Amino acid sequence: MSTLDSLIVDVNDGLWTYLLIPLVVCAGLYFTVRSRAVQLRLFPEMLRVLKDRSEPRADGSKPVSSFGAFTISAAARVGTGNIAGVATAITLGGAGAVFWMWVMALVGGASAFVESALAQLYKVRDTKDRDGAGSGTYRGGPAYYMQRGLGKRWPGVLFAVAITVTFGFVFNAVQSNTITSVASGSVSGSGASWFAPAVGLLLAVLLGVAICGGVRRITSVTTVLVPVMAVVYLLLGTAVVLLNLGDLPRVFGDIVGGAFGFKELAAGGIGAAIQQGVRRGMFSNEAGLGSAPNAGAAAEVTHPVKQGLVQSLGVFFDTLLICSMTAFIILTTTPELGGRQGADLTQSALTDTLGGWAGHVLTAVVFLLAFSSMIGNYYYGESNIGFMTRRTWVLPVYRALVLAVVFLGALGSVSVIWNLADVFMGLMALINLLAIIPLSAIAFRLLDDYTAQRRSGLDPVFTRSRMPDLTGVECWPDAPETSERRETVGAGAGAA
Repeated sequence: MSTLDSLIVDVNDGLWTYLLIPLVVCAGLYFTVRSRAVQLRLFPEMLRVLKDRSEPRADGSKPVSSFGAFTISAAARVGTGNIAGVATAITLGGAGAVFWMWVMALVGGASAFVESALAQLYKVRDTKDRDGAGSGTYRGGPAYYMQRGLGKRWPGVLFAVAITVTFGFVFNAVQSNTITSVASGSVSGSGASWFAPAVGLLLAVLLGVAICGGVRRITSVTTVLVPVMAVVYLLLGTAVVLLNLGDLPRVFGDIVGGAFGFKELAAGGIGAAIQQGVRRGMFSNEAGLGSAPNAGAAAEVTHPVKQGLVQSLGVFFDTLLICSMTAFIILTTTPELGGRQGADLTQSALTDTLGGWAGHVLTAVVFLLAFSSMIGNYYYGESNIGFMTRRTWVLPVYRALVLAVVFLGALGSVSVIWNLADVFMGLMALINLLAIIPLSAIAFRLLDDYTAQRRSGLDPVFTRSRMPDLTGVECWPDAPETSERRETVGAGAGAA
């Protein structure tokens, strides 16, 4: 097993170092230049759009809002990788890895905008939820814009298989295992033979309750969990930073110095700091990976660009806020990293500063992070199963398999599965980026249309008549609204 694990790691390192990292960086820079840095230029607009509320439908059902879709994607983005992944990146790549994670977030925000705007444009609508209830929801993502935008179904099917296996099964097993491992360090009697199966069963039951109500129940859960887990973790981190405030200049010096040191730039062609920062940054914020657009497509908004802006904001929320806090916790308290890595390193840094109680609080935070990720991961699989087949028996089977994987993931080591997930994620990113590079021209046309309407003081509304040459667009009206358009507060703000 160890030989297989080593082989997978070697293949994975080569794939990411010589193909995916250059492609991710070059694509992000291209999108940034072509959009005139939309992720920075329209940052105030992102905050405005996030507050948009979706009006109830005629039948009284409530559609998924921009914020609801944001929390689904944030639930999958913000997971144990924000605690364990950042710690591992610092251990293997040094403090300089944090700098390159920041760079990935700033550049990747443009990639997130493009893929999520496209997902909104090419989304489809169910006449009913896939569990047979409700009046219908939207679904979409890379598989859908590959088929409808590029006119090719086979890459969409390939992507749908990759994301369903990676997020629906593999990552949920990893999250379940992480919860069990962290809980074992905080709960007395955790060494008993019944502990891991009990935790696995509990997680399976809770996840089953959360997912069996369809996308609306998923959003009702994530809109509560995501803000709570973010606030608690940020409060812990802020306390640590304030108690070590005098170390902040040293920390920033280590981050910048480590990012541009000769050793980091020269080692192995791409230094450890660059490789770990870029790779873990993408794993964390998922910009360009093709996962977040599946959640973004579920929102009911008046213009595709709105959800592109919201998902771009999600990249900043994940990396510049949550991941940075983990980095500050570690680097202000543990400048000598030693042999520790992962969640143990973060937990040790917290307890060294705040006391043993902080370790128990972190256990609760990790539970919220991992469980919310499991919910988001499940939804990505469900959305892509809907692309591959409409057979009614498939979804219940998928749900049963996900719950079984969650239970089994609590019972043992998942190192080989995690490394295989890296390969699947690489495949996802490769397929998605090769699709959105040619389709990005459409996303930039949408952006021009949006900013033109904002400069006119309007709340932008998209109709197919605005771009009649587009094909494969299903869910947007053919003609402009006949009712009076709503004026926005502060006409033209943020649309420069």
